[in-house]
Amino acid sequence: DHYLSKFDQAFKGHDLSYLRGFFNDSYEVDDARGQSNYTPNLLEEFKRRRGYDLAQELIALTKKEKTERDLRVLCDYRMTIDELILEQFTGEWKKWAAGKKKIVRNQSHGSPANTLDLYGVVDIPEIEGTELLRIKFASSTSHVMGKKLTAAESATWLNEHFVSTLSDVKKALDTYFIGGVNHIVYHGTSYSPPSDTWPGYLFYAAVEFTQANPFWQQFPALNHYVTRTQSLLQDSKPDNDILLYFPIYDKYQIAGRDFLWHFDGMKPEFNGTPFEIAGTTMQENGYSFDYISDRQIAQLKTGGKEILSGTAKYQTIVLPATAFMQLESLKKVWALAENGATIVALKHMPKDIPGLGGYEANKAQYDQMLAKLHFEATTNPNVKKAVLGKGVIYMSDNLLAMLALAAIRKESIVHQGLEFIRAKRGSGQLYFIANRSGKALEGWYSVNSNLQNTICFNPMNDALGKANTRKSSNGSWEVYLQLAKDESILLQTSKEPLSNGNYPYFQKSGEAIAINSGWTLKFLKGGPVLPAPKQLSSLQEWTSIDTSYQYFSGTAAYTTSFKKPRGNAKQYLLDLGQVRESADIILNGVKLASLIGPVFQFKIDASLLKAENQLEIQVANSMANRIIDLEKRKVVWKKFNNTNYPARLAQNRNAKGLFDASNWLPKASGLSGTVQLIPIQSLNPLKP
Repeated sequence: DHYLSKFDQAFKGHDLSYLRGFFNDSYEVDDARGQSNYTPNLLEEFKRRRGYDLAQELIALTKKEKTERDLRVLCDYRMTIDELILEQFTGEWKKWAAGKKKIVRNQSHGSPANTLDLYGVVDIPEIEGTELLRIKFASSTSHVMGKKLTAAESATWLNEHFVSTLSDVKKALDTYFIGGVNHIVYHGTSYSPPSDTWPGYLFYAAVEFTQANPFWQQFPALNHYVTRTQSLLQDSKPDNDILLYFPIYDKYQIAGRDFLWHFDGMKPEFNGTPFEIAGTTMQENGYSFDYISDRQIAQLKTGGKEILSGTAKYQTIVLPATAFMQLESLKKVWALAENGATIVALKHMPKDIPGLGGYEANKAQYDQMLAKLHFEATTNPNVKKAVLGKGVIYMSDNLLAMLALAAIRKESIVHQGLEFIRAKRGSGQLYFIANRSGKALEGWYSVNSNLQNTICFNPMNDALGKANTRKSSNGSWEVYLQLAKDESILLQTSKEPLSNGNYPYFQKSGEAIAINSGWTLKFLKGGPVLPAPKQLSSLQEWTSIDTSYQYFSGTAAYTTSFKKPRGNAKQYLLDLGQVRESADIILNGVKLASLIGPVFQFKIDASLLKAENQLEIQVANSMANRIIDLEKRKVVWKKFNNTNYPARLAQNRNAKGLFDASNWLPKASGLSGTVQLIPIQSLNPLKP
C-alpha cells in the first residue's frame, strides 16, 4: 500500500481514462535474482500460516548441512514467502488497478513463488523467452483459469543488436503461437524526436523496432501476419487434453544455494527433472497439455471422465514422479478419480507431504489413502493400474504407454517436421501449423480431427480456400499441405458444409525463365550517404561492389525490364533468389507485396503482365553496416541515459562492458542469385 500510494499521489488530478492498464516486468523488484527474503511481519505471518514459531527455527535456514527437519522448515519458509508475494504483492496490485478500472499485465517469471498462481490472479499473463516449455507457463494459466489473452514480450533479446531480421522475428513468434500465446508485444522502444540524428535513442531491446531500422518499410507485412494469426487464436478456446502437475514443492524442500528459488520457467530450475522430461516427451510426441498448480487443482471439477476447469476440458492429470505434494491436492486428485477421472503417475505416486507444520497428521492421512490403492496388471506389461471409484490411476516408468492406455489423442505431424497448437473454434477445431523442418514440405499429413469440411488459410499472404482432405487406409483424416521453409498456415474444421472455393494449391507447369537483361541499382533512402547508382550486368549484393557501398544501411531499388513470357501460363511464381534482408515487389509501378523471407517467392497472375514489363525490387538491409561505420569513425550514438548500451554476446562488449561493433565486418546486403519467373498451374492433390 505504501508503494502504490506514491502512484496515487502522482496520478492525483490527472485523467487516466486513456490508460488501458498497468504492467509489471519479470519480478524486477529485487533485480530478478536478489534475495528479498524478509518483510517486517514475516514472523507473525509465518506462525499464523504454518502453526509454529520460525524464530525458534532460524538456524535451519542457515545451516550448510541440513537435516530432513531443517529442509521442512526451509520449505515452510519458502511457502510463506510464496503466499505473501501472491496475496500482498501481486494480488494487492491487481486490486489497486481494478479500483481504477484498469487491467494488469504481469510477467511472473523470476519470482520466488509459484508463477502459475501469480499468473492466475492477473488479467493478462505475459511471458518471454525462446523455449516452448517456458512459454507454456503463462498460457497454461490462461487456459486453466479461463483467461482470454496470453501475452509475450517476444523479441527483446532475440539476437545481438542489429542482427535479427523480420524473418527471424516471425520464426520466434511462431514458437509463441505454438506455445499458446495469442497477444504479441514485440519489445519496448524509446521515443526519438524526428529531428534527432540517426539512429536516435536506442536501449537494450536488440531487434530495434524503430523507424531508423531499414526493415520498417516491410514491417507492416509482419504486423499483417500477426494480426491475422492472433485474431483467430483469440477467437478460440483451449483444446488441450492433459494437465501436467507442476511439482514446486520438490524444489521448495531441497536446499539450493540461497534461501529462495527464483522460477524463470523450465530451465534451469527443472533441467533433467521428471517434470521437464514429461513435458518434453509429450511435446515431441504430439500431445497437447497445460501445467497446473496445487491452487488450480483445488478448483477442478469432473464431468464424467472429463476434468473441467472453467470452459476447458481435460482427459487426465499427469503426476511426474513427484516427491512432495500438498495433502489437499492429493485429496482432490483422489476425488477426481473417484468421480471418473484418469490419473497418470509417472514412476510412482507422490511420496510425501511437504513442510513441517502439521506434517505428522497430514502424513498419516496420506498413508491411509495410499493403503487403499491396489495396483494390478494391464494389457501393457509395463503399466499397472488401480481402480478408484469410477476412475483409474495408471502407474509406470513409461509415460507414453500410460497415455496410450488412457486413449489420449495425439498428433503425428510432429514426427514430420511440423509443430502445432489446436484450439476449439466455432463448431470445429482451429489448428495453427508451422513448418519447422528447415526445408519445404508438401504432401498428405494426418490430423486427429474430422477434416471433412476444412478451410486452409495462409495468414501471411491471405490465401484461403477449402483444403484437400481424405481418409487414409486406417480411417484417419489427412490434409494436403504445401509449406515453404518456416511457413505457417491455419486450418479451421467445421461440422457444416463449406461453400468456399478450393485452396490455391499449385504445381510447376514449365521451365523457369531467368530475368537477366541487366539491372539498375539505385539507393533510395538511408545513410551515412546515398551511394551513386550502378548499372549491373547481373545481380549482386551492393556490399560486394566496392568499399564505398559497404557501410550503407537503408533501401535500394534493383530495377530491370523483361518481356512477357510466351506460352499460356495463367500464373507465375516470381522467385527473387537471395535477399538480404527484406523486399518490396513493384511491377509496372504497382506494389504487389512485401516479403520478409526466408523464402522470397510471390504468385503473379499472368493478367498483370504486359508485353514489356518493368520490375523493381526494393531491398532493405539491417542497421548493422551504418552502425559499424559510426563505430569506426568514433561517432557518439550511444546516448540513452539509463541502460547505455549493453551487448547480448560477450564478444561484442568493449572495455566498459558496452556494445561495440567497431571490429565487425560489413553484413552482406542486397539482392543476389537469379530472379526467375516460374510458370505454375492449379493442383488438385486428389486427382492423379
